Amino acid sequence: MKGFIFSLLLAATLVRAAPPDLAKRVDAIISRPSQKKVRFGVSIVEAETGRAVHSRNATAAMIPASNMKIVVTAAALRLLGADFKYQTTVGLIDDTLVVIGSGDPLLGDNVTDRNKGREPGWLLNDITDKLRDRRVTAINDIVIDSTIFDDERTHPGWSKKELNRWYACQVSGLNYNANCIEVIAETIAGKVNITLDPQTAYVRLINNAKPASKGPDTLWCARPAGTNTITVMGKCHKKCRPVRVTVERPPAFLAYLLAEHLAARGIAVRGRFIERKVTPDEKITPLVTYTTLLSDVLRRCNKDSLGLAAEALLKTIAAHAGEQGSWQHGRNTISKHLSGLGIPNDQFYIDDGSGLSRQNKLSANAITTVLLDIYRTGDWQLYKESLAVGGVDGTVRRYFKESKYKAKVLGKTGYIDSVKSFSGVCCTSKGDYIFSILTSNANAKTRGAVNDIAKAVIDSE
Repeated sequence: MKGFIFSLLLAATLVRAAPPDLAKRVDAIISRPSQKKVRFGVSIVEAETGRAVHSRNATAAMIPASNMKIVVTAAALRLLGADFKYQTTVGLIDDTLVVIGSGDPLLGDNVTDRNKGREPGWLLNDITDKLRDRRVTAINDIVIDSTIFDDERTHPGWSKKELNRWYACQVSGLNYNANCIEVIAETIAGKVNITLDPQTAYVRLINNAKPASKGPDTLWCARPAGTNTITVMGKCHKKCRPVRVTVERPPAFLAYLLAEHLAARGIAVRGRFIERKVTPDEKITPLVTYTTLLSDVLRRCNKDSLGLAAEALLKTIAAHAGEQGSWQHGRNTISKHLSGLGIPNDQFYIDDGSGLSRQNKLSANAITTVLLDIYRTGDWQLYKESLAVGGVDGTVRRYFKESKYKAKVLGKTGYIDSVKSFSGVCCTSKGDYIFSILTSNANAKTRGAVNDIAKAVIDSE
């Protein structure tokens, strides 16, 4: 009898803890005429107890778009550990310059460098300075070791039409400048001038852009698969916004930039670019090791939705599990992690890390389970700081600007054709609520509806 009374009291306590009218608010948002054909998957749980306070199709596996990054970053934190660091080693074997990659997705990343107060191209300057400090006046070959990952650099599930766009860049064991180059166009004296950043002969430019005296800029670039030939097309009024274009074979891109930079600063490069594994028995004279913290990678991945960061993390998880750093081994390792959290196999399917592939499937329940797992560890604050902050930064800086919501809704957005998603945490005076909102057959007004569901959590406190 006492046990029965305790159960009733516990149930009453749990009911009182729930936001009083959250279900009504969410149902009203989903029932809007503009969302009539949209399918929603919603899971909202009380962070402290893990108790579901609202769910709708929460166990249905849906395309998550970039919310796949939540699963990958959370798995990386759990499987690699908060202290994990990417380390890129640069050294000499006799007169050969050697660069050994670790899969670091932020090496030479301009956003990270800007945040760290580093000048563009600092890494190339630093390697050059280290050689000059040793009075090196010439090197022979440049050896690049990117073998921590396999050589499948583009995912088969990605649209071939998008492979020249920054978010579908190639993934390598040695990455540089997010494996992209910027094309900058400016109309001067009736002619469109094109420059590159970084400036290099690694790519071949074909300038078919036309000057325009009026109207909007329509500049765009094409790079056929398997080449580094970039054709610039469209119209340029005055100075166009830079267009980021992916490059073919990122390790060679870095090697070429290094060779150009060394030669420009008086260090002759007489040999070839060679991509191979550097074996443990080779005697390397170390020059410098570049380190990137896992926390920095999580931020670029979740706040800014950097796809390269997610794909590198997925392959890194595999490599550090003793497998080849590949999509196949990465998805297998993460899938085992999700199963270990008790997520049923029919609620997830992992195809890539960034969410570009439409073969990915996640339920809202799977995402909140993953977030709750991190919430219950000592790493929650680190992970929370990686999320975009509503009205403040990242992909949600334009949303939640009202004082009632600003800095109280943190999460990861997602978008691909007909899919919009948003998952994270709402911080209220009564505690934190973990949420995941997935949609399919989404339309132009679905993002507003998704955001309004997050707002409803705070409105209902």
